[in-house]
Amino acid sequence: MINVTRLNGKSFSINALYIETIESLPDTTITFTSGKKIVVSEAETVVVQLITDFYRSVNVLGLRDISGEQHEK
Repeated sequence: MINVTRLNGKSFSINALYIETIESLPDTTITFTSGKKIVVSEAETVVVQLITDFYRSVNVLGLRDISGEQHEK
């Protein structure tokens, strides 16, 4: 899950695994695999970084040891 903020300032969590696209239209719009769209106040690059951090935390992007360091294959 990642935390994002609606344009009205309210924070909420979304499941990053169901995100299909992120666009700046000019507001950041997240489209889910279901077709549902939400608009958030975070910049597109910030949302991408949040997703990347989430994937790393659940070990989707590769191996890591206890200290959090990534291993080369």
